Amino acid sequence: MPEERAATLEQVLLALGEPLAELRAAPSGLDAAVRDVVILDPDDDLEARFGDLVLVIGARGRAAVRAVRGAGAGGATAVAVKVDRAQDATMLAAAARDASVAFLAVRPEVRWEQLAALARGVVSTAGDPGEPLGDLFALAQTIAAVTEGIVSIEDTANRVLAYSRSSDEVDELRRLSILGRQGPEPYLALLREWGVYERLRSGEEVVRIDERPELGIRRRLAVGIHAGEQPLGTIWVQESGAPLGERAERALLGAARVTALHLIRQRSEATGVPRLREDLLAALLDGRVDAASVAGEIGADAARPAAVVAFALPTGAPARSAGRAELELRRAELTGLVSVHAAAYRRSALVTPVGARTYVLLPDLPAGAPLIGLTREMVAAARRHLGVAVRAAVGRVVDGLADVPDSRAEADRVLDAMARDLDLDVATLADVRSTVLVSETLALLAAHPEVRDPRLTRLAEHDAEHGSELVRSLLAYLDAFGDVRAAAADLHVHPNTLRYRVRRAAEVSGLDLGDPRQRLFAALQLRLPG
Repeated sequence: MPEERAATLEQVLLALGEPLAELRAAPSGLDAAVRDVVILDPDDDLEARFGDLVLVIGARGRAAVRAVRGAGAGGATAVAVKVDRAQDATMLAAAARDASVAFLAVRPEVRWEQLAALARGVVSTAGDPGEPLGDLFALAQTIAAVTEGIVSIEDTANRVLAYSRSSDEVDELRRLSILGRQGPEPYLALLREWGVYERLRSGEEVVRIDERPELGIRRRLAVGIHAGEQPLGTIWVQESGAPLGERAERALLGAARVTALHLIRQRSEATGVPRLREDLLAALLDGRVDAASVAGEIGADAARPAAVVAFALPTGAPARSAGRAELELRRAELTGLVSVHAAAYRRSALVTPVGARTYVLLPDLPAGAPLIGLTREMVAAARRHLGVAVRAAVGRVVDGLADVPDSRAEADRVLDAMARDLDLDVATLADVRSTVLVSETLALLAAHPEVRDPRLTRLAEHDAEHGSELVRSLLAYLDAFGDVRAAAADLHVHPNTLRYRVRRAAEVSGLDLGDPRQRLFAALQLRLPG
């Protein structure tokens, strides 16, 4: 029997948002599990179960107190009631706290079927480890981040499936759409007159729609969501504080392709069709699946050039000080951002997180593909919206999908070196080859203590015991090819001080600095951490 899915109360609240409902009591906290959404008519017998979100229809104010108490007695997680007056909300919140059940005050104009559909959408997609982008609400929030607008996702019947949250003021069209009511008819008539709906249904085109101040409507971008020639819905982006530019249009095109995969996946789940794409890239990166199978699944040519780009979040002290939940959230957000940009560039792109890294497969590459520029754009967007120092490494372009593990291995080598020694955002092996080779050599030395020179170990121990800086001074001297003045300037000491330290380092260690082989090995071993 499959495991029952559950969302947290916080996830449900993030999905519904202030336009629909306001949390007024949560005696069990926001981590309480919501497993089902049930509708209760006060005239019916209450059959609330553990984990239910109970929607009380047909009763408001004092008339809903019995239903609130009954929901709590049945073990429900939360109960939602329409509220007309502030004092009614206060009264019902008190009753909910007494009954140990959360209370959501629903706006009077909200349609119950709209609220129920949105809440059930959150519960139905929660707890699914195979879903890389989370539910549609998380995807809407990602699209809002990359476009810097306010997003809603609608189906082909213009019903809102999900929307982003925003601290900016929303216009009348968005407010009414979220509430499940039709937008202003004069504006909808203009959209029909301009052929907007026809353009959105006909193909992949970002449509720019001018504002209508007299109707309270702000400027928008819209794009149709398609599976081949079949329309699946529409993404609308309302302009927020800044104008929506070309970058937003490019991102929106990729967002439409990612959303199409999400909607198709939901349909596949409903009909029991197995989900294959989730582990496809991870298997290809590890060489566990043949290239032809991947090509057939994503609609790519296995014999055309491809490349892997690897992304990583910072692994230093600031990242470690954050909680595990925060790091996982950042990784999920990074995957979402990268997915949107990658899909805008290549329809058949695949994105997956593996461990602490996120990998992008870009198949069917044309000659001279602008991979560095694309990757820099992704990193800039991720840094801007996540607020952390994301790095990326571009693996070499390989002849076909069968060689993708080689491209992944190269990207990993570059990222490893970047994490140790380089202050770079984006790099290829050609950019950092010497650093990569030195880093890998140091890794071998670190893993094999038997090949180290004990004289250099003795020098490091002397520094630790006496608080001296002989190791640092000797390494600076070797890096400067024996140029005392240049090395002294780097260390901010007098040249005579450096000369003394180098002589003292030779005395303590027993090194012969006239021997080029000893100098070479010393320059390597002295770079080992610790």
